[in-house]
Amino acid sequence: MCGALRASDAGQKAVLMGWVNRRRDLGNLVFVDVRDRSGVTQIVFDKERNPALHEKAGQLRNEYVIAAIGTVRQRTSDTVNKNVATGEVELVAAELRILNESKQPPFLPGETVLPNEEMRLKYRYIDLRRDAMQRNIELRHKVAIAIRESLSAQGFFEIETPFMTRSTPEGARDYLVPSRVQPGSFYALPQSPQLFKQILMISGFDKYFQIVRCFRDEDLRADRQPEFTQIDLEMSYPQPERVWEVVESFLTAAFKAAGHQIKTPFPRTSYDEAIRLYGSDKPDMRLPAMVDVREAFAPENLTTLGVSANLPVVAIRIPKVGELSRKERDEIKSLFNAKGGAKLFEDFKRLEKSFPETAAEIRQKCGAQADDLLVIVAGDGKPSEHKSEGGVKPEVKQHDHAVYTSAGLLRLALAQKYADRHGAFKKTGDPATDYRFLWVTDFPMFEYDEEGQRWAAAHHPFTSPHEHDMDKLESDPAAVRALAYDVVLNGTELGSGSIRIHRQDIQSKIFHALGMTEEEARSRFGFFLEALEYGTPPHGGIALGLDRIVMILAGADSLREVIPFPKTARAVDLMVDAPTPVSETQLRDLGIQVKKGQ
Repeated sequence: MCGALRASDAGQKAVLMGWVNRRRDLGNLVFVDVRDRSGVTQIVFDKERNPALHEKAGQLRNEYVIAAIGTVRQRTSDTVNKNVATGEVELVAAELRILNESKQPPFLPGETVLPNEEMRLKYRYIDLRRDAMQRNIELRHKVAIAIRESLSAQGFFEIETPFMTRSTPEGARDYLVPSRVQPGSFYALPQSPQLFKQILMISGFDKYFQIVRCFRDEDLRADRQPEFTQIDLEMSYPQPERVWEVVESFLTAAFKAAGHQIKTPFPRTSYDEAIRLYGSDKPDMRLPAMVDVREAFAPENLTTLGVSANLPVVAIRIPKVGELSRKERDEIKSLFNAKGGAKLFEDFKRLEKSFPETAAEIRQKCGAQADDLLVIVAGDGKPSEHKSEGGVKPEVKQHDHAVYTSAGLLRLALAQKYADRHGAFKKTGDPATDYRFLWVTDFPMFEYDEEGQRWAAAHHPFTSPHEHDMDKLESDPAAVRALAYDVVLNGTELGSGSIRIHRQDIQSKIFHALGMTEEEARSRFGFFLEALEYGTPPHGGIALGLDRIVMILAGADSLREVIPFPKTARAVDLMVDAPTPVSETQLRDLGIQVKKGQ
């Protein structure tokens, strides 16, 4: 292995095989750096020792695959390369074999300036030779192994579930697979193994896990791919806290495999609290929480500002931003994505001149320093009526969401814009600072679909409601809390789970609350509803995105940096040129006709 040679190997014979990373011709001496996934080692071809071999080395080009046999020699002190692990030694070649030549690649693995992403994905086999990609894939391997070992040690069985299954509504569009032997019928690729893992609990495998491929036909972004890998687990008889302990245990092992010691247990907060303090159900806690400062304003001040006295008035603080120019303050307006009747006050100094006592109280409430950026988001309209004013204390009423969500989006946009100034996103080497985990609990059971004018499952329809909220399922759906929970890291949702419904009568009530008739429920989930009638134990679980975990550990900006063969934002595999049309014969065998222009 090219990266395995050390000073202690001096005087020994060795064989090196790999790609030519670089060739330097200095006349009587030719130096060739040969590379494999373990590292780079320099090979010396000396004309005085072996003219024929020296001449042959002169034919080598980047990315040729070679084998060199020779003697390991310690370098002199003035030629040691401290930038590579093998920099103290070199191989004096006695024999060279060219195992394969290479065309001139469109880019070289050792180049510091990368080509555009489309070029990288088209020639992914070249891109994967780069040191950074080699490290990312190795990291992914180590993390996956650590998770498997942790769950296995806790008594979980790894059990595979089918890829070709029944289409069931789970929030995104299914990828469909037509059946040749059942013309007109289709399998669906699983968006998750949700029903199968619940059936495994009914089957008596009380601790299941799987590192499994899932498929969703949805719009893509940097942290979303059409096919992705999740760490899926389910347990019988758990309380939510037991699921959290299992997750914290395998995440501790995963981060340790990457060289980080994280602290458990993770902090916990309710969904309502997360919305109030961060304007998001996946809060990034590396920056200060938002503060409701409505009480700092006198009623007449709110009237003067055109702000509703019945809606939140939220202060956002971004540390160490410093003095902003008028142009920079105007740019904040373009970052503000007003939801409903939310209103922005980006010039805090102007507020300070008009309302000095109020501004002083706001600074005190927020703990703001002189160089911190402060902006205010408030509601400018009359609270709209909603189907429910229920919820859990501290409650977030439905009409308050516009203010909190608008403020939360602005908080993140400002954090990104001024990241170089506040420095909160920079790695410090302290896991407690670099990796801010959080459990978000007590999600709403339902959300109202304005377009469909009906209630929809906020998580999925198999999530159990809180026992104390059962009586509100039909009378006040918005007030029903779910036994659902998310694990969040630095503003990214790593995973989502819940305690499941294990009784058929309660499952029927949930379907009814969602506006589903018994016939419709049987048509969609008949096999599962029948299974619930055969002694189903209480159970619950969670699924975490392996790709997202590795992306954060690798410090990457996109999942494509940690998936060996990803798709583009248009769900295209540029390397193999997929998807593509298929032959008329294949379509005819499947009983499918493609309409032109569709």
